[in-house]
Amino acid sequence: MDIYKRIGIVCAHIPQGKVATYGQIAMLCEKPQNARQVGYALKHGLAGAQVPAFRVVNAKGILSGAVYFETNDMQKQLLEEDGIEVRRVDGAFWVDLKRYGWKNTIEDVEMFRRLFGETKK
Repeated sequence: MDIYKRIGIVCAHIPQGKVATYGQIAMLCEKPQNARQVGYALKHGLAGAQVPAFRVVNAKGILSGAVYFETNDMQKQLLEEDGIEVRRVDGAFWVDLKRYGWKNTIEDVEMFRRLFGETKK
């Protein structure tokens, strides 16, 4: 299964009211060095049209997907509609990852391996 399909699967599982980082998505796709490719896939719609790309932020919790959305604050608006508090810090929109970050478990990793058609070696 290609990386873009994996990204779509993982992003589709981000729970409402939570965010994930580009690096976290890459790790769950078993491609830990590919955080930028996650951003590329989301920006260009390669992970699927129904993927909730607005739930993906950078490693500091900063909303960095503005070029993907119709307006600069659309990601902020979508996150707030999702129940996530977005603050303005040093000129950027920011989400508290400790409060809103998606906490993954080993069960999540195993589920994604099954979905990707792989078994643990």
